[in-house]
Amino acid sequence: MKLFGKEWRDKEGRMIDGLFTRFRRWWLGRRLRTGKVPRGRAISGAEAIDALVSSYRGVMGEIWGVLSCRVRRSGTGQWEDHGCISVQKITTGFRDRMVSALQNSTTYPLDVFRYHACGTGATAEANTDSALVSEVGSRVAGTQTNNGNNIYRTVATITPGAAYAVTEHGILSAATGGILMDRSVFAAINVGAGDSIQFTYDCTFNAEA
Repeated sequence: MKLFGKEWRDKEGRMIDGLFTRFRRWWLGRRLRTGKVPRGRAISGAEAIDALVSSYRGVMGEIWGVLSCRVRRSGTGQWEDHGCISVQKITTGFRDRMVSALQNSTTYPLDVFRYHACGTGATAEANTDSALVSEVGSRVAGTQTNNGNNIYRTVATITPGAAYAVTEHGILSAATGGILMDRSVFAAINVGAGDSIQFTYDCTFNAEA
């Protein structure tokens, strides 16, 4: 069944993507664009990206960072999936690096932005951030893949090494120092000395429609 040129029901008559579902996805995307991640239920990174795409007006290019995580408890070996924990824009430092890379990618490579760091700072995010507020543990170089043609993904597992209430995460260009690509702030994730946090960072590049 088609309505306004789109399939709304499958061959069995089941609703594929109803009006309410579309509205809810659009509304979620609008909230995520203001940095408001839903509380009380975990949403996946894929759901967050889908919502952002649904609310995209297509009038200009844009770049979004979507951070998801899960925690491995050392006592049980079990994973706790926290889903999407933060959605915000990249830093001006990374923006400037991209401009330089377009002129000389040898001197200003972009594939170095794979180092994950976490911390306990709770200062609100700003696109002018250049470092985490209170970094803990050691940075980890993440894997690098593409999650679709326009999505850069890097994944890393960090073991902070002590009991912390982790509230921030960053993607940087080096194991120490370096340029901050994106800083994310989220509700505290409490970890023990042997616990690990696996962070998945998706950076979506949208072209003008």
